[in-house]
Amino acid sequence: MIKIKIYSVGKTHEPWLEEGLDMYATRLSPWAQIEFIWLKDLAHLEKALQNEKNIILLDPIGHQMDSLGFADWFYKEVERLGSRISFVIGPAEGLPEAMKKQGKLISLSRMTFTHQLTRLILIEQIFRAFEIMKGSQYHK
Repeated sequence: MIKIKIYSVGKTHEPWLEEGLDMYATRLSPWAQIEFIWLKDLAHLEKALQNEKNIILLDPIGHQMDSLGFADWFYKEVERLGSRISFVIGPAEGLPEAMKKQGKLISLSRMTFTHQLTRLILIEQIFRAFEIMKGSQYHK
């Protein structure tokens, strides 16, 4: 089973976003265990990441991919990291430069999203990656 951690600053305040996150976590449950780690601020995020060895940071300057490219990249990363992958969504002011040097940078878009909405977009793309690799019709 693949273990995926999603670190993010702030809580999900909108019930519809929470429902969306829960829905995708449930859909992913046959293949992946999703752990959401909501932190109060950047200082708590930095402390939480001290023990993480391989992190994927979401940042607008990171490598962009389409969904097929993300699926391919995701599976290669999971294999490389031993079925353990951690994603980091920073606070509104972005991630500090020192933290950006600690992991790989990817971008979901050049557009700016709230950290709450980014959580939903990320987990949907992770679900889509599984569906692409299964060859399902979801990606059509």
